[in-house]
Amino acid sequence: MSPRPLKIGITCYPSVGGSGILATELGEELARRGHEVHFISYERPFRMPVGDPRVFFHPVVVNSYDLFKYPDYTLPLSVKMAEVSRDHALDVLHVHYAVPHATAALLACAMLPPDRRPKVITTLHGTDTTLLARDPGYGPAIRHALEHSDAITTVSEFLRRETLAHLAVTRPIEVIHNFFEPRPPARSVADVRRELGLRDGEALLLHLSNLRALKRIDLLLETAARLYRAGETFKLVILAGGDFTPFAADVKRLGLADRVVVRQNVTDIEDYLQAADLGLFTSETESFCLSILELMSLGRPSVAFAVGGIPEVVVNNESGLLALFGDTAALAAHVQILLRDPARRAALGAAARQRACDLFSAKVIVTRYEELYRRIL
Repeated sequence: MSPRPLKIGITCYPSVGGSGILATELGEELARRGHEVHFISYERPFRMPVGDPRVFFHPVVVNSYDLFKYPDYTLPLSVKMAEVSRDHALDVLHVHYAVPHATAALLACAMLPPDRRPKVITTLHGTDTTLLARDPGYGPAIRHALEHSDAITTVSEFLRRETLAHLAVTRPIEVIHNFFEPRPPARSVADVRRELGLRDGEALLLHLSNLRALKRIDLLLETAARLYRAGETFKLVILAGGDFTPFAADVKRLGLADRVVVRQNVTDIEDYLQAADLGLFTSETESFCLSILELMSLGRPSVAFAVGGIPEVVVNNESGLLALFGDTAALAAHVQILLRDPARRAALGAAARQRACDLFSAKVIVTRYEELYRRIL
């Protein structure tokens, strides 16, 4: 007899970003396996499946009162979590980020009778540990939320170590890496290249990010400028989950106006992934870098700085090329090597696809989450 399907609540930031994409993809995969999934957030999550009979969305309404200087999200979120848990008999609340999501989940459970409380799993994606943990206004709340969660996961061994170092959490932390399952592209490579204005022989360098400061778009553009000065023919295509306007002046100053193409809030990323020759990333830190995995899944290698959890995703000289942080000259040289040697680029891409399949597929990762849910229940 197979185990019964579970009822799982998922709360994440719904905007474009690795945590939101991972959470929505996880919900979609869990529904595909027969579980009932309830997303709880202030907006419908990015890339959330539409029309799936096992996937539900419960919006959190945040009202503004003159009494409060700043609108509060944690309390209405906790009330909605308690309501959905009660009305749908949730087994698990899987929250992505400790604050405010795990904090709200713990408060929601306190509102429910003991026999109606779901288990709380908190997945850390980075900012809780690498930024907010150092803030005395957030650190104690994050540690409290983690210590009282029923299970804690991080998306990389790097982030697990950082969490232990900065928050001194005494509870076990399990590493469950990110995963990505590409959907079939909607357009051909030729159509995408035509839309982007690429000419024959021009390479497509792809960057995907939410443009936060730690993504170091300044170093991305500096690397592109080095390639331009070296005479490489390419377009740097940036799939942006944020406002690119602050970087427009740098693009013009570096002479890259006809080399940089920006597309914002793209949902059909597979169209661009399949059309790319390689990925280019210049983050100063990354807990994992889901964007690199997305490219790997389509057989495209990436060039990046060896920071944070990226070396857990990319094996240098085997499934991509890595350089020391800040060395844009080395990064540009790596890109040139791959552009001038299609055979090596293809070999790295094939190894990247195999690594993605073996270690970071839904089959591997979602199964681990299912096992975790059943273990804590």
